[in-house]
Amino acid sequence: MRLLLYRARTLLGVNYSLMTEYRAEVCLWVLAGIMPFIMMGVWMQASQDGSFGLNAVDFARYFLVTFIVRQLTVIWVIWEFEYQVVEGKLSPFLLQPMDPAWRFLAAHLGEQLARLPFWVLLVGLFFYLYPQAWWVPSGYGVMLFIPALLLTYILRFLIQYTLAMLCFWLERASAVETLWFMPYMFLSGMAVPLSLFPEAVRTVVMWTPFPYMVYVPVQMLLNPGQVNVPLSFAVMGLWIVGFWLLNRWLWRLGLRQYSGMGG
Repeated sequence: MRLLLYRARTLLGVNYSLMTEYRAEVCLWVLAGIMPFIMMGVWMQASQDGSFGLNAVDFARYFLVTFIVRQLTVIWVIWEFEYQVVEGKLSPFLLQPMDPAWRFLAAHLGEQLARLPFWVLLVGLFFYLYPQAWWVPSGYGVMLFIPALLLTYILRFLIQYTLAMLCFWLERASAVETLWFMPYMFLSGMAVPLSLFPEAVRTVVMWTPFPYMVYVPVQMLLNPGQVNVPLSFAVMGLWIVGFWLLNRWLWRLGLRQYSGMGG
């Protein structure tokens, strides 16, 4: 256990130091994730002319928490994995007694720590501009939000890392991620709260993995009483297990393909 903790701390420290060297670029990555604030402006304006069951303050809080969830669950492993495979740089990692997934995960966590001050400043600016949106989450909501956010991170990482396995057969698996992003944007709740969907549509969508990457953790913090907590965690767990099994299967098949190509 001590050796495991030492390795984890070393990997995280190295990747954090690497990311702080590119802090200007990290700042740009944070700014590139302000789409929730853009959608907030659209829906706040729309709420003045229509009846959605949510007022301007509700939309402001919803998209603020959406921004926070997005910042804390940013995943880019498919582009890094694609680069490693195409350039043949994955081979040295395969010779080491550690699954490369842990290296990618450490790089993500290091980047999360490096970007933390930038998005916290944006949240502070948000409350400066919209002081009426200030609220204190309930203790129950926070208790649900933290594990939900952790599961969301694991789910997003597994989904994208599983799609990354296609790099063993395709040169640009990142194109698949681009296609995946379209349903993710609309069905996750990032562009529109799923509470505005017709009930029949929402019922079907809630069985897909998309709502659990934005909408569900957001609602657990804002309106925990409106979330079926046991069912939500159960569905998230099922999708995590499913993608993990698929990932391991594609990994084994992909390594044979990668060896066959002379990697």
